[in-house]
Order: sequence, then C-alpha cells, then structure tokens
Amino acid sequence: SNSSAESLDRLYPAVGSTKPPRKRTTSQCKSEPPLLRTSKRTIYTAGRPPWYNEHGTQSKEAFVIGLGGGSASGKTTVATMIIEALDVPWVVLLSMDSFYKVLTKQQQEQAASNDFNFDHPDAFDFDLIIATLKKLKQGKSVKIPIYDFTTHSRKKEWKTLYGANVIIFEGIMAFADKELLKLLDLKIFVDTDSDIRLVRRLRRDISERGRDIEGVIKQYNKFVKPAFDQYIQPTMRLADIVVPRGSGNTVAIDLIVQHVHSQLEERELSVRAALASAHQCHPLPQTLSVLKSTPQVRGMHTIIRNKETSRDEFIFYSKRLMRLLIEHALSLLPFQSCTVQTPQGQDYEGRTYSGKQITGVSILRAGETMEPALRAVCKDVRIGTILIQTNCNTGEPELHYLRLPKDISEDHVILMDCTVSTGAAAMMAVRVLLDHDVPEDKIFLLSLLMAEMGVHSVAYAFPRVKIITTAVDKKVNDLFRIIPGIGNFGDRYFGTDAPPDWSDDEDALST
Repeated sequence: SNSSAESLDRLYPAVGSTKPPRKRTTSQCKSEPPLLRTSKRTIYTAGRPPWYNEHGTQSKEAFVIGLGGGSASGKTTVATMIIEALDVPWVVLLSMDSFYKVLTKQQQEQAASNDFNFDHPDAFDFDLIIATLKKLKQGKSVKIPIYDFTTHSRKKEWKTLYGANVIIFEGIMAFADKELLKLLDLKIFVDTDSDIRLVRRLRRDISERGRDIEGVIKQYNKFVKPAFDQYIQPTMRLADIVVPRGSGNTVAIDLIVQHVHSQLEERELSVRAALASAHQCHPLPQTLSVLKSTPQVRGMHTIIRNKETSRDEFIFYSKRLMRLLIEHALSLLPFQSCTVQTPQGQDYEGRTYSGKQITGVSILRAGETMEPALRAVCKDVRIGTILIQTNCNTGEPELHYLRLPKDISEDHVILMDCTVSTGAAAMMAVRVLLDHDVPEDKIFLLSLLMAEMGVHSVAYAFPRVKIITTAVDKKVNDLFRIIPGIGNFGDRYFGTDAPPDWSDDEDALST
C-alpha cells in the first residue's frame, strides 16, 4: 500500500525480503518503576542530571542502549538483567510503548474490535520519541506519556524522567528510524523462538489486559506476524549484538555489561576536584550579596561557629540569622511603584512585588531548616525539595529525590542550603531548576555560610543566579570542608553524629 511505502522510506536501511519469514509478535511492556532493588543495592531508575562539569554544562552524554526484538521476546527482562548486572546507581528504562499515537474516535473503535494495527511504524510517534531521547541523552528532564493498553489511549498525567549514566530504550521498532538509530550507542536484538513468544503474548493479553483468546489470535494473524516480517525482523542485521534465547543467554548479557562498564569509565568526571581548581584568585562576583556584618550579625556568627555552643543555642541563633538572610533576599526581588490610600484618605507612594509568585526550594537535609523563616515572612509561599547526597565511594554529589510545585517556571525561586563549600550540590540543584524551565535570573541561592570556591563556581557556571549569604570564608581544605567554617550544619542542628568524611555542601549520610 502507499502508506506502507511511505513508512518504508523512513526506515534505515531499506527493508528487504531476502530472509525467510519468521513468526514474531509485538511488544507492550509495563511502565518502568522508579527504583529497582537488587541483592547489592537500590538502583534509582528515575535518573539524575549526569556529569556536569565546573562550567555547569554537561561534559559527557549518557550511554544509550537500544533494545529491539519481537513482542514477548523478553526485552524488558533482558533490560532488567542488564541493569542489575551493571550495578550503577542511575539508570533510565524507556519503553517505546509509551509513545503510541493518540487514536481518533474511528481508530479507537477499530482497536476495540482488534482491527487496528499497533505493529505498524505509523502507530508510533517517532518525532516525540527522538526529541525525548535527545533530551535524556543530554541530561535534561523529559515528560513521558503514560499509555493505557486497556483503553488504547494516553492518560492525562505524564511522568518526569531525568538523564542517567545509562539509558535503555526498548521497543519492537527500536532500530526502525534513521534519526532514532543515530542516538543509540549500542544496539541489541533479542531473538526468542516464535512459539515461546506467542504463548507469552496469549498469557499476557488475556490475564493482564482482559482480552479474549480469539481477539489475540485474530490480531496476531492479521497484523502482528506480517508487521514483524516486514518491519522488525529485517532490522536484526543492524544490531551490534544479537541475544538468542533472550533472558536465558547469560553469557551474552555478561559481555554487554562488560562493554557498557568500559564506556562508563571513559565518561567519569570528578566534579568536586575540577571545581577545587577552577575560577580561583578572582574577585568575588557582582551577583553575590553578603548580609552587612553588623555587630549583631558578627555576634551570632561567633555563637554558631563556636564548637562549645550547645545544640539549643545553635538552633536559636541559626534561626535568627536565617530570618535576617531571608529578609535581605526578599529585598532584592523586583518591585514596582504602587499608590495606595491611607486610612486618613491620603495617597502613599509605595512598592509592590512585581513577580507572579515566590517558591522556596530546600536542598535536603540542612536546607529544610530555612523553610520556617521563609514561611514566616512570605505569605502563601510554595515549597519544594531536592535531595542531593554525596556518594560515599566517589565523593560526588548525586540527585536522589525531587518534589517541585507545578508551574514553577513562572516563579522567583528561593533555593536554600545552609552551607556551600565547592558549590557542586548547589550547581546540581540549579541545573534541576533550569531543566524545569525556571529562568536563571529568577533563581536566588541562599546560604548561611559559603566558601569563596563555592561562590566562584556557582557564579561562573550560572552568571545570572543571585547568590546571597551572611558570610564568605576564604578556604576549603582537602576534604572540601569550609575553613574556618561552621562544622556540619545538619548534624549540629539535628543532633546527629557527623560521618568521618562529611562535606559542607550537603549531608553525606542523612538520617
């Protein structure tokens, strides 16, 4: 048909019919979980912004594995086995099944009677797939549609994913588009016997999707088998690795894991070490605003820096400093002229906040201690949280949790962390906000204490972010601790014991 010919023009390379036809089915996998627990560790499959260098930009792209093959060939199982064997903390599993096109009313009726071809290239939104994978590979956040296989439609809600060390993209037509193929660093075709896959498809569609055996067989004979022979099976020759027997071939999976590990080693970057040697001996940036060191401010710093200060005293005077810091930060927001009438009937030329809304985002754990001060002076403020922790093995910051209000891109954002040494965690948090379309000049980074290194790092990477603090210390030692410093703020505030190799940027092992 003309439609088939047009679709074939997009395939790479041109599909031939020289190989004997083989029975295959289509793939529709379950939505990926946010994390995967193995015997060794918990692997976070929601992703993270990877490999940002001292300039705040991505130094290396993520490694993308394309996983193709017929339906029920075991692609998702193979993907899970690869994730477990890789044993890296940040992996994204992206399914092609999330990208079925929105059906018209007529197509919905055809799908209900098993007369719509979900195994044709035209059934997938390749433009959205390519745009999504490009952003993920660049470490940017993306919104993924959620597809309901029972109603053959996209749900209203979408889910957010981030880039990662490794991105696994799986689907029946993972190798069927020219532009898509260019994004794949490693192409794997899972080849499983057609009889086994047909049995799996029958079991899945009947038990999980409420379909009857006659409908499944009808769809298989009318669409699934012809589509595989024409569009899917010929792409096997494009694969770098063919995995016979699917998840049963542990030797092939071990070889894949070894290759991916070698690629990841080439992409590693020590963010903190790079920051420690960059942008030093420069004058402090104009984007920095330091609270005036009055005798009162100096006195409170004396108390909270003193190692003999009790926890109650530490909390009390920290809160006082936080309140002054928040008030100072709010004075730097944009204001416009406003005339009001006083109770005496006279006009008063005043000022009013000219933005839409203010959102506070705390970098957990210590940053959340600043939330009460913000709530006390800013009515109806919205609050978000970001959890960034230091990897105990590498010493690098990693994003573990994120909760941001909707439509944050239109707000002025008060980003809060109590201490900033190298700036690595603050830079990652700023990067997350930028990925959520918050304008750089609307981000205010607030910290009770910063090292000059951290100020320089953040200002160099993000020259329009406003940096606001109560004091700046000169040095950072070999363990990235601020000198003379304040100690581990979170442990002193919450009364927990500091780990031996803590960093001032965030709590390495929070409770």
